[in-house]
Amino acid sequence: MSQTTASSGPNLCFRLSCWVLGLVAFIQLLAGGIALAVRFEASREVRVEKEIVTKIVNVAPKPAPAPAQPAEPVVALPPPIEIPVEKPLPPARPLDAPPIADPVVERLVNEAREARISEDMGSAIVKLEEARTKAPNDPNVHYELGMVYETMAAFDPALAEKAAQSYQAVFELGTTGAGALYPLAAQKLRDGIAMPVDMRGKLALGRARIFKDDHFAGGERVVLTIPVNAAPGSEPDPNDFFVQVKFFDKTANGDPVPATPESQNEVEWVSGEFDWLGGEEVLRVTYVLPAPDPSQEHLFGRRKYYGQVVELIYKNELIDSQAWPRHLASMNRTEPEQGMDPLFLDEELPFDGSLLPPLEDEIPLQPALPPFPER
Repeated sequence: MSQTTASSGPNLCFRLSCWVLGLVAFIQLLAGGIALAVRFEASREVRVEKEIVTKIVNVAPKPAPAPAQPAEPVVALPPPIEIPVEKPLPPARPLDAPPIADPVVERLVNEAREARISEDMGSAIVKLEEARTKAPNDPNVHYELGMVYETMAAFDPALAEKAAQSYQAVFELGTTGAGALYPLAAQKLRDGIAMPVDMRGKLALGRARIFKDDHFAGGERVVLTIPVNAAPGSEPDPNDFFVQVKFFDKTANGDPVPATPESQNEVEWVSGEFDWLGGEEVLRVTYVLPAPDPSQEHLFGRRKYYGQVVELIYKNELIDSQAWPRHLASMNRTEPEQGMDPLFLDEELPFDGSLLPPLEDEIPLQPALPPFPER
């Protein structure tokens, strides 16, 4: 009994000690948790710190007002100098041919020009010589006379000197006296009078291109494109040459014949103004062969386009020609020339068909020629 009591005493003390230590540990843990919680809440609070900054400002004394200065006298400036603006000069007025003061001389010059265009050179010279007698210093008379002699020089080269003398008379009058005729005469004297023989090998036809319009409903339509080529430095004036095209048709039996008068030709220089760009100008010729009347077609058959002969004529002289088909060239030489009138009329150069002078005792077989009609 006593041993049991003695052994239970130390166990009780040990248990009490354990409980005390456990309680102390719990209290310490509780205190640590409370401290952590308080510290965490304190860190979440916003701390506002107020700082007072003291700034020292130096206030300068107000300056005394400056004494009033006397007003400077106002000096009037001179007005600005206007610099004159150079106005552009008006464009130069183109030169005109001087008018002819005498109405009779003006009529003679106009009639001579019409005669020259119609290739009646004899009449043109007569009228111009009469006009020169009335107005020896008129540039229009001298220039037109030079044009006539230049045209005739194609047949007689000796007349080229007379043409140059007429142009020289115009040139000596200057721009004041000759007006627009002065540069024309100067160009004639500078370039010289080109003769047809001088243009051989320098002015020629190119290869003509033929286009047949198969969709033309009014008969047949053929378009020729004919180039005219000129050597460098020998570009002629467009008034000195022209291209002539002679068309041929094929009859029902296959024979080629000249084009019927009912056909139509349209001529157009498609290259525009003559500038000889690239040394070439292009001519377009449109040939229209209308459909025949049914009654005429039943009797004579239907004509069809066959070919053409192209001729390049410089100052009334043939320079170059092309024929397609080629055998038309021989047919063209046998055909009478149309539109190529002689330089003089028959009544001005009578010819009785004989090349030998008449004998003294020979009786003329033809009556005397009538006097020249008055022009």
